[in-house]
Amino acid sequence: MQHTKSPAGNSGTAAEQYDGFTAEERAAMKEHAQDQKKAAARRGSSRAEKEAAAERDVLAKIAEMPEADRVLAERIHAIIKTAAPDLTPKLWYGMPAYARDGKVLCHFQSAQKFKSRYATLGFSDQAALDDGAMWPAAYALKELTAADEQRISELVKKAVG
Repeated sequence: MQHTKSPAGNSGTAAEQYDGFTAEERAAMKEHAQDQKKAAARRGSSRAEKEAAAERDVLAKIAEMPEADRVLAERIHAIIKTAAPDLTPKLWYGMPAYARDGKVLCHFQSAQKFKSRYATLGFSDQAALDDGAMWPAAYALKELTAADEQRISELVKKAVG
């Protein structure tokens, strides 16, 4: 087994030298903490006020995205709002997400989020997308055609069951 020097000068395997989370992962965790603080600050507000504020947060986050991600996120937001108007937009680890009874059903992850080459539309285990023993739970997005938008609409409708 090959050993390398750790920052402290000790030798160890690569696994022992794990530096922890990436900068992007740490940023996502910080965003999640901020999301939780915003939600806590809204306690005592009416449900409608909480939902309106959460949607404003989602739209503001989308507006901050680079153009390519922003265009995709705006379309995904519109598709989800039309296909499943009962889902509540909210921020989840700093990403636009859509929840039922407070539990995230699906989310949009911009390509910029983790410096990926594509954005992602992901579904949680709360989504009713089960199809046998194996099914996709996330989709890579680079652009949206009319057929893609129709497929996303169908997926979201199926996800809410």
